[in-house]
This record gives sequence, C-alpha cells and structure tokens, in this order.
Amino acid sequence: MILKKGAEADIYLEDFKDIFGFEFFNEKVIIKKRVKKSYRIPAIDDNIREYRTIKEAKIINKAKVSGIYSPALYLVDLKDKKIVMEYVQGLRLKEHLLSNGIDKEIPLEIGRSIGRLHKAGIVHGDLTTSNMILNEGKVYFIDFGLSEDSEEIEKQGIDIHLLRQALESTHYDVSEELFKIILEGYSQIVGEEKKKEILLRIEQIEKRGRYRKRD
Repeated sequence: MILKKGAEADIYLEDFKDIFGFEFFNEKVIIKKRVKKSYRIPAIDDNIREYRTIKEAKIINKAKVSGIYSPALYLVDLKDKKIVMEYVQGLRLKEHLLSNGIDKEIPLEIGRSIGRLHKAGIVHGDLTTSNMILNEGKVYFIDFGLSEDSEEIEKQGIDIHLLRQALESTHYDVSEELFKIILEGYSQIVGEEKKKEILLRIEQIEKRGRYRKRD
C-alpha cells in the first residue's frame, strides 16, 4: 500500500511476511523506493539513486548507533534502489503537540536527540515535528533522505534554524517555548558553549536571509 509519493522516493507500507516470506510478530515494514528520473541520463540516474540509497541507509544506522531512536534497517536493495525498514507505530509529534500541548520532557528529548546527531557528525536536513514519531514516550526520528555526514557549524546551525522555522509555522502559539526547551535538551548533550555557538550562527543565517529579501 502506497503511503506517500514524493519528488525523490515513494513510500510503501507492507507486511513483513510478504517481503521476506515468513511471519515476524505480524510486523509491518516501510519500503522507501527511489524513483527513476526520465530527464537524467539512465546511467547517471542509476548512480545517483544508488548513492543516495546507500547514504541514507548508512546514516540511519549511524544515528541508531549514536543513541537516536530511528527505524531498524531490514534490507538495502541496490538493484531496485530501495530500503526496507521498521514501521514505527505511534503518533506523529506534530499531531501530538497540536492535540496535547507541551509536555516538557518531549521537547527536551528532541533537543537531546538533535545533540546526539550533531555530536555524531550527522545533519538531519529536515527537522520537523512531522518527521518525529512518539512511541511509548520515546521520540523516533524518521526520513533521513536529506541527511548528510557533517560537523560543520554552518550546516548544524541551518539544521536547527529550519527546525525553528518549522515550529513557528506549525506550532506558532507555543513555538518560542518549544524551541527554548529543545535548546535546553540540546545543550545537555553538546554543552552550553556549543549551544551559544549554534545560536550565534543562526543569528548570522537569519541576517543573511533578511539581506537577500531586501535585495
């Protein structure tokens, strides 16, 4: 069953037994399959999709090793350019926050998780509450399609800057409080000095953005 058609990949929800041929606790799986692009030369398209499939799988695994709740990988199929992974059941954090408001421990854990990602040299690239799932009190991070390995303060700053923009767009009435608590959790992992460095970089990023808009 297709869940989502994206610009780069299609997402399917299937039964574990239908993919692997045996029962595994009635578990369902997510299949992320990168779609062909007709405007690219076939050989180049094939290489790009293979590279992105490998990169995403490696980063998901690296995130899990670094202590981030993320889907378990079951299969990386380079022929069909697809990843088969655990289906994380639960409620998207977006819906949870809209329905239940702020429970301080949840944004704290978001901040700690982002801190662990950055400490491990991972930039998520699409930090929104739609890409976080609440499952039994744990915050799972999903959709690492735009992620990359990087320890650059600029890219980490952009990561958190985009999160703040997403909060202001989706949770505008509580975005300031949410962001403050997330930063508190972030600093628990990376330290207060790194948090200040990130905030300074975000300020610079925002100034550049305002300057470009005036132009």
